[in-house]
Formats: sequence, structure tokens, C-alpha cells
Amino acid sequence: MPKAISIAKLPYWDLHWYNITNKAKSLADIFFSGDGGDELFGGYTFRYKKFLSITKPNSTSLEKIKAYLNCHERDWVQDQETIFGKNINFTWEEIHSLLHTYFDNSLPSLAQVFLADYNGKLLYNMVPLYNKFHKFFNLIYVAPLLSDKLISYATHLPIHSKYDPETNVGKILLRKILEKYNVGKLITEKKQGFSVNTVNLWKTHGYKLCKYYLDNATIVKEGWIANEWIKKYIDKTDLNVRYINKFLGLLAFEIWYRLFITKETSENEILEL
Repeated sequence: MPKAISIAKLPYWDLHWYNITNKAKSLADIFFSGDGGDELFGGYTFRYKKFLSITKPNSTSLEKIKAYLNCHERDWVQDQETIFGKNINFTWEEIHSLLHTYFDNSLPSLAQVFLADYNGKLLYNMVPLYNKFHKFFNLIYVAPLLSDKLISYATHLPIHSKYDPETNVGKILLRKILEKYNVGKLITEKKQGFSVNTVNLWKTHGYKLCKYYLDNATIVKEGWIANEWIKKYIDKTDLNVRYINKFLGLLAFEIWYRLFITKETSENEILEL
């Protein structure tokens, strides 16, 4: 984690791209990626289905923003506002304002979700983050789906060419291309990704590491995170996955803080007890 965070320069815990690019560099100098497929062609079917089930055609922009956030429930917790210390004035209103432009327009509701995903997940998150690892490992990064011409084309496709709400199938156009060239067998029924089983991670390493590094944590002492929240949940034996994810995020924040602010941790340090 310290090495990956030192490259990303951001307090992310799930930096699997470090491992992927590290392995890729041992095999070749060029890295081909399908980045953008989900965001541009409708791959997050589990999110679309839930969003459509909790919104209506006449839902307000704020109602759709809240529904969109509810489709990312593993990224936040119910008492989110109590996590932070005196230095952070967290409000949900500020989060809503960041998403406002994506849902306050004349686009169909699902197209608004695609717009939010493209900007929030791809353009301002995945692409700049991944590029830091490509640069670090001196990899030539080739992502055909992210060419300017294809982005312009894909963002103007009708919704029905991307997602079918009746069958909950996405990436319809890409599926048709594979079938056209008789390689439809490459299609998986469900979305495949790099999601970590954080419950297992918590049981094997996560709990002990969080318990060690967040006890008397620097981010607590310096007023960024509330110690009361940590103490309330850290020792629960049946901790919900959303709280596990949040603890891993706090661990990453603590390591980032020690790397870049207090400089008490080395990028080559291995987190162990």
C-alpha cells in the first residue's frame, strides 16, 4: 500500500492497478486495455437496474442524484457525517452539488447516469490514476475505446444500443460486434472486474492492520478523522462490508498522511504487524 499510494499520490486503498501494471511490465513494454467499455457502452448493469427501480420519469434532479449515490452504497456509510474531525465540515449538500450538472439537464435519466459515470469514474478518476502507474513502470498505454473519435461516437449512441432494461443486459453494441465475428463465446453473462472481497481481506489482514495503524492515528490527532467513530465500529465482529470499505479507506488516508505530510513512513515500507 505505501508504494502504490506513493505513486498515485492519493489516499486510495484499492490500487490493484499497481499489481497489474507491475506484472505487465515483466511481460512487455506495451499495455493494451479495454478501459472505457463499461462507462461508454453500458457495462454497469447492476447499477442501471437499481437506479431505474428507485426513480420515476418525473423524479427531480436531486432525487436522481440521491438515487445515483444509493447505487454506490458500498462507497459510503449511513453515519458518514460523523466520521470526520473538526478540520472537515462534511455536508451531503456539497456532494450533491458536485453531481448536479450531470442530472440537471434534458437528457434521459439513464443517459444522465452514463454522463455521471463517464466523468466521475473514468475521466476524472480511472484514467488519470492509471496513467500514473503506466508512467511509473514506463509502459506504453493503448486504450482503443478511449480515442477521441470513439468517445465522441459512443457518447451519442441511443440508450437502447447500450442497455436493455427488460433483460438487464448491457454493452449491447459490443456484444453484437463479437457475435458478428463469431467470438460471442468471449462474452460473460455477468460483469467481471477486479473487485476485492473486502470481507475476506478484513478477516485475514484488514482488521489487524486497521486496528494497529488507526489506534492513536495521525489523522485523528491532527483533527481530520473522529476517533469516536473508529472506536465505535473497529471491534465489531459482524461489521458490514460498507464499514469495512470505509476502514480500509481510512487506513489508506493514514498511510498517505504519513507519506506526504508527516513523512514518517517510507514508500518502500510493507504494512505488517
